[in-house]
Amino acid sequence: MEIVRSHRQVAAAAAAAGGDGGGAGALPTYKAAPQLEVRLEEFELFAIDRLRVLKGISDGLSRGKRPEEMEKLVSELWKTYMRHQDPAETLNKDIISHFVLRLVYCRTEELRKWFLSMETALFRYRFRLESPESQRMLMTEFQLPYKALPHSEFEAVKDKLSQVARSIGQSANVEHVFFKVPFEEVPDLVASRRVFLSKGYAYVAMSQVVSLVVTQFRCNISKALALTNRKWTATIKEQEKGRLTPIVEALSNAYFGPDYSQPKDTVDISLKDIDQLAKSSFPLCMRHMLDKLRENHHLKHGGRMQFGLFLKGAGLKLEDALAFWRAEFSQKVGSERFDKEYAYTIRHNYGKEGKRTDYTPYSCQKIISATPGVGDHHGCPFRHFGEENLRAALNKMGVGGHALEEIMDKVKNRHYQLACTLTFETTHGVSCDSGINHPNQYFSESQKILRAKNQTMESQSQSAT
Repeated sequence: MEIVRSHRQVAAAAAAAGGDGGGAGALPTYKAAPQLEVRLEEFELFAIDRLRVLKGISDGLSRGKRPEEMEKLVSELWKTYMRHQDPAETLNKDIISHFVLRLVYCRTEELRKWFLSMETALFRYRFRLESPESQRMLMTEFQLPYKALPHSEFEAVKDKLSQVARSIGQSANVEHVFFKVPFEEVPDLVASRRVFLSKGYAYVAMSQVVSLVVTQFRCNISKALALTNRKWTATIKEQEKGRLTPIVEALSNAYFGPDYSQPKDTVDISLKDIDQLAKSSFPLCMRHMLDKLRENHHLKHGGRMQFGLFLKGAGLKLEDALAFWRAEFSQKVGSERFDKEYAYTIRHNYGKEGKRTDYTPYSCQKIISATPGVGDHHGCPFRHFGEENLRAALNKMGVGGHALEEIMDKVKNRHYQLACTLTFETTHGVSCDSGINHPNQYFSESQKILRAKNQTMESQSQSAT
C-alpha cells in the first residue's frame, strides 16, 4: 500500500473534515475512518505502538494504581510510543493506529470488551489533560444535550453542592458551572457519591464532565466495533486473506502478551503429573475446579470448558485429556454415557470435530466476567467466592498473615487480577511485575521458577559432591 498524500496533508485533512476522527482540539473522537492509504509496514507498526500504550494501561489498572498514578502512566506511555515532534504526525498516527486496532479487536466479544475498556480509559485520561475550552468543544462534538445550570437554580442548590464537595475532600468553594443530567448518564459518579442527586438528576460540575463525554465515547466505539465485526466477517477477512488478515491475527495474539494457548517452554504433561502440578503451579481457579472434579466426578459445561482448555494450554494432549475426563466422569455417569455425551466436546475443543476450530484457553478477563450459577465451579474465586471460603482456599495454598490481608484488601476493592498476582508472588517468593493476565501465564511462569530452583539445587548438589 502506498501513501497517496503526505502525513501532514492527511492529518490536516482529517482534522478539517470534522467527525472523521479528527475531533476537537488535539483529541480525536474517531467517529469515522479518514479516507487515506497507508503503507503496510506503518499499518502494523502504528498499531503495535498503540497496543503498547493500551497494554500498559491494562497492566497499570491490574496493579491497582491510583487515578493520579494512572494519569502519569498514561502521559508517559503516550509520550514514549505515540508522540512526534510534529503534532500533525502525532495526530495522523493516533487516528490510523486506532482504526487498525479497531479492526483487530472487533472479531470476538472478549477482544471487543478489552479494547473498548482500554480505549475508554485512554480517552478519559487524555480528556482530563485538555484545556477547559477544548473540553467544551468536545462536548459540542459529541452533541451532548446539556446546558449549564441557570444561576437561579444554582443558588437554590448551592449549599447541597458545597456539602458534596466537602464530603469528597474538595474545597467548600463550589464551582459555578454545573450541568443537570439524568443520573443514569454518570453511573461512576453516582457510585462514588461524587454528585448531588435530586429527583432523578445528578448535578455535574465542569471538572466532572469527563464522565459525560466518556459515556458517549464508549457508546460510539461499542457500536462501531459491532459494525466493523460485521464488515470483517462479511468481506474483509476473505478479501484480505493474503495481506491484512495475517497481520490482524498476529496483532490480536498480543492481547495477552505472549500466546499462552500453547506455551512453547512448557513440556507436555501427562495424567500422573496433574495432581502434583496443581499443588505447585495451578492458579486458585484451576485448583478449585480440580478439587471439585475429584470430589463430585463431574463438572458442568462452564467448568469443563474453563478447566479443559487450561489443561490443553498447559500441554495435556487430546488422548490424555479424553482419558482424564473419562476416568472421573465414568465414576458417576458410566463410560458409555461419557463417550456418547461428553467425549465429542473434548475433541471439539482440540479442533478435531465440527468446524475444526482450535480453541484457546480462557483469559482472566473472560473468567472474571463469567456468571456461575448454582452448582457451577468455574469463574474467578477472587470475585465469586465469599470471604470465608476465599480465606480458607488461600490458607490451603499456604497464604496467611499480612499477605492474606493484603490480598483480601485488593479483593474488596475489586482488583481481582492484582489479588491473583499477589497470591503468585507470595507462594513463589518472587515479584511478578507484569501482573497475572491469564491462568496459563500463571502456570507457565510458575514452571519457569520451579525449574530454575531445581537446576540451582542440582548444581549445588553436584558441587558439594
